[in-house]
Amino acid sequence: MADTDKALHIQGRLVRLRSIEDTDIPVLYDLIYQGFEPEWKKWDAPYYPLEPHTLESYRSHEHARKARLKNGEPDSRLIIEVEGRIIGTVTYYWEHKPSLWLEVGIGIYDPDYWNGGYGSEALELWIDHLFRHLPLARVGLTTWSRNERMMRVGEKLGMKVEGRMRKCRIYEGAYYDSIRMGILREEWNRRMVP
Repeated sequence: MADTDKALHIQGRLVRLRSIEDTDIPVLYDLIYQGFEPEWKKWDAPYYPLEPHTLESYRSHEHARKARLKNGEPDSRLIIEVEGRIIGTVTYYWEHKPSLWLEVGIGIYDPDYWNGGYGSEALELWIDHLFRHLPLARVGLTTWSRNERMMRVGEKLGMKVEGRMRKCRIYEGAYYDSIRMGILREEWNRRMVP
């Protein structure tokens, strides 16, 4: 799927972000769809059902996603690797492309890699890459109030809470807030200066 001439590799201290190759699809599929209710899904928007896929429909979905990219637009999804092991993905999507309103996301599917700084570094590398390659004024991140780890990661990266929609998510019979966080390009540039 990824053209080796155009394959992207972003190396950090703990993680590497890279383009998804065809050989990665079965590994990602197993990580994402591990069992009936994977642990990661309990934290990543569990109020939305996990879209069911077979390995082949997931492969087709990945190929279609890649084909939708516009010329010069960065890949919208990269793998997160630790020492050659795939642990998750980083993503972005356009909330409103004409105004360059972009939201990022991250999924660490392997709980063994939670709370070790892997997600923070992966998201930092990803946001920096997007600011470098797109004419964005801001990058946003949406989560929910039960996912305190994700909110801490956003804060650690300099994001501010820009919106809180109270009691609009229901999970396991309880109400939670939807949290919108964001960082402006000038704020990002200031924090990246040593």
